[in-house]
Amino acid sequence: MTRDLFLAIDVGTGSCRAALVDAAGRIHAIAHHEHDQIVPRHGWSEQRPAAWWDGTVASLRAVLERVPDATRRVAAICACGQMHGAVLVDADGRLTRETAPLWNDKRSVDQVAAFAATGAAPEALALTANAPAPAWPAFKLAWLIAHDPGAVARAAHLLMPKDWINLNLTGQVAQDRTEASLSFLMDWRRRDWSDRMLELTGLPRRLLPDLRDPSEILGAVTPAAAAQTGLPKGLPVLVGGGDYPMALLGSGALAPGTGSDVTGTSTILTLIRDAPVMAGGVSNVLSAAGAWGSFTLLDAGGDAVRWARRAFHDNALSYAEVDAAAAQSVPGANTLFFLPYLAGERFGAQPNSRAQFFGLTAAHGLPDLHRAVLEGVAFSVRQELDRLQGGHGRPERIIAASGGAKSALWLSIKAAMYRTPYRVAEEPESGVIGAGILMAVATGAAPDLATATARMVRLGPEITPDPVAADRYDAMMPVFSDLYRAAQAFYDRLDRLSA
Repeated sequence: MTRDLFLAIDVGTGSCRAALVDAAGRIHAIAHHEHDQIVPRHGWSEQRPAAWWDGTVASLRAVLERVPDATRRVAAICACGQMHGAVLVDADGRLTRETAPLWNDKRSVDQVAAFAATGAAPEALALTANAPAPAWPAFKLAWLIAHDPGAVARAAHLLMPKDWINLNLTGQVAQDRTEASLSFLMDWRRRDWSDRMLELTGLPRRLLPDLRDPSEILGAVTPAAAAQTGLPKGLPVLVGGGDYPMALLGSGALAPGTGSDVTGTSTILTLIRDAPVMAGGVSNVLSAAGAWGSFTLLDAGGDAVRWARRAFHDNALSYAEVDAAAAQSVPGANTLFFLPYLAGERFGAQPNSRAQFFGLTAAHGLPDLHRAVLEGVAFSVRQELDRLQGGHGRPERIIAASGGAKSALWLSIKAAMYRTPYRVAEEPESGVIGAGILMAVATGAAPDLATATARMVRLGPEITPDPVAADRYDAMMPVFSDLYRAAQAFYDRLDRLSA
């Protein structure tokens, strides 16, 4: 029987998933198993790697049962996963710490502050293409050394979540370069661990596994893993990559000049470049295709729409109905502005920023307020675009994914706001498709990434910028920026009033 299916694993924050995808990018079956997030105190977030493996085993067995002769049809396995989770294992592959701090864990803020106080941040930016942040594994490891030295002393390797799954499948240890690019320890030019960064951070080299490319074959399913999962032993397992760089590939954001807009609760806007963009507020990740993704993450996104639905309608309307209401207004929402900082800002000058409407008159109605919310999020992204572009100008197109891509109105607003065409990946499981693309190339089903991507990624029709709306947004943008700056003088005073 032909081995015509690829098996993708996704270690998410909420669940572990497994999916069977073919060389045309069609998903034949998908299964998931949920796991808990542990919050020992405010700002901390961790999970049990053992639960990830249990969930992976359950998901693998479930998905293999849903497709006839699946075990004989699978050609390869590739995992992606939530990034930055710090997993410590000993030389025998056993966990030295029951839990791992996750990407959204903030416990290392003191380590970040201590590093910044050394004055080494500019040199680190030049080496790693990133500024210090609590998310990066370098600072998680520094916290573990300070607060759980026994677990670090017993450890032989620092792994990321999908690396732990790979270790259980193959017995092999490695990290991939997409994950390492956001570790704060990789030299972006050499694409290998930086001795200088280890010196600046004071971290031990002995814990860092060899770096591999996501498309490389890491090893094969061991007899023990085969017995647990129902997979055939000897099946090739790829190195894989982080979930976001893998999703960039799986949505078609492959070549320089392409952008990616992932609007879920927050907004991640990424522009694909040949080299990182070195600018404040811009982070850089190596994509699974080997190009650089310069990105900014804004807390403003779908959460603003969720708030408006609850505040104005007590959740009685569907999101489609809220969208339809916003469509009754006009571009610019009749000169109504919305600053969308309902949860503050992650990277802004004022983390305690607030949201507000500005320009309300008796003539405005709910459609204007709803449209202003959508446009306010887009204005906030446009504020970051100049820095994100790094002098290269607008991308040729932006590919949208996640919940925000379901709103045709919001996509048309963004296309006009940025004067850039938008397209939507028809398959929302872009991480699974990205893994499938790598496996197609690794097994010889496709000659290269470009060919595999063209076969496996289907994009919807192009949404072109409306020139009338674009002109309106150009005229409004300076007012939005001035409002943003002027409002910052009030945030500390509001904090004092709230206290």
